[in-house]
Amino acid sequence: MADAADIYQIAELRRWSEATAAIIPPLRLAVCGDPVAHSASPPMHNAALAHCGIDARYTRLHLRAEELTEAFSLLPGCGFIGVNCTIPHKPATLSLVHEVDLSARLAGGVNTVRVREDGRLEGFSTDGPGLSRAVREQFGTGLGDLRVAVLGAGGGAGRAVAMQCASEGSPRVALINRTLEKLVPLRTEMMGEFEKCSVEVVGFELDALEAQLAESDLVINCTALGMKPTDPTPIPAGMLRAQHLVLDTIYTAARTPLMCAADTVGARSANGLSMLLHQGALSFEIWFGREAPVEVMRTALLAAQQGVAA
Repeated sequence: MADAADIYQIAELRRWSEATAAIIPPLRLAVCGDPVAHSASPPMHNAALAHCGIDARYTRLHLRAEELTEAFSLLPGCGFIGVNCTIPHKPATLSLVHEVDLSARLAGGVNTVRVREDGRLEGFSTDGPGLSRAVREQFGTGLGDLRVAVLGAGGGAGRAVAMQCASEGSPRVALINRTLEKLVPLRTEMMGEFEKCSVEVVGFELDALEAQLAESDLVINCTALGMKPTDPTPIPAGMLRAQHLVLDTIYTAARTPLMCAADTVGARSANGLSMLLHQGALSFEIWFGREAPVEVMRTALLAAQQGVAA
């Protein structure tokens, strides 16, 4: 949990120079969300900034939805290099930046904003590319070689994951969600963008779910189930097989219920820490145009998560 002094609100942003005058190095980067106290990004980015000798620090901005437009208009005058956006601000940020890259358009939201010297804001999404790096790091293979089942595909994270899989040439993507109506427009868009990708839409009915998992190599959990140790697995443990690769996008120092289910059948699994790490590293590279110190960031992220778990 963040210390109260590490979280700023719109009132401080309106008088940023005065509110942060005593802070050295200056606060020039932040993650904005509602809530935002749980974010693991500051320790990771501050370790990278210190390691690279960059005169800046990274903090948290707790912004309400109705405050986002004003906040973004203030960023250039406050000396910000950029910000990350987390729940629920990624979709809204699409319309608040001056330029949007392809990754953000496909993801349906912006998680990285770069403030140019002329004050214009550029929007990117590192969600999908971060997933790609994490899968290759954890499992030694690329998304283009895998048939993928996306659990919770109706949410923002699920959309970004599904689009990334299709963009890298995954031969088959199964979109799985409790509310099927949310998946129809996503499937249509994916089929229009990526004609060679077969896209299936199914609910969590056991027979349909089991059939989809039997045709999948990689299972990615984008639901919220697993954030608490007492949560059930998003799918019955008996549906997993030893040959499955399982990635739970929930980042935690502990093994999630889905990962424990994978353990029981001998399937390889990983949590979302690697994905978060590589998303952050890509943001760093966007802001500074240089390679991120990934191992420094990894060490800081793991230490922060272990501290939370303790």
